[in-house]
Amino acid sequence: MKNIILVTSILLVLTGCAAKSINPGAQTVMLSNDKPTKSCTFIGEVTGGQGNWWTDDITSSKNIAKGSRNDLRNNAFLIGANYVHVQQTSGSNTYLGGSTLAIVGNAYKCK
Repeated sequence: MKNIILVTSILLVLTGCAAKSINPGAQTVMLSNDKPTKSCTFIGEVTGGQGNWWTDDITSSKNIAKGSRNDLRNNAFLIGANYVHVQQTSGSNTYLGGSTLAIVGNAYKCK
């Protein structure tokens, strides 16, 4: 029983350290601070983020940023977008030095 708890704990810690993965097809979504061209059609607002009270202190800042971008791309792809005009990023540092990051953007379908 102790071995099962130990293995489960180790797997949770290792999973917490990784960036959120990107879904197939979502890697084609472009993120930019630039406004889209006039040939793009607005679809909706999307958000992405990574980090929470449990895993933020054991996940690197690099993986927090990558996971947040991947989450944003995944959510944009789900609604049919291929371009996201990033509107806002919001991050925080936690007690033990971890961090969280949220990204908000407007999703567009561009030709």
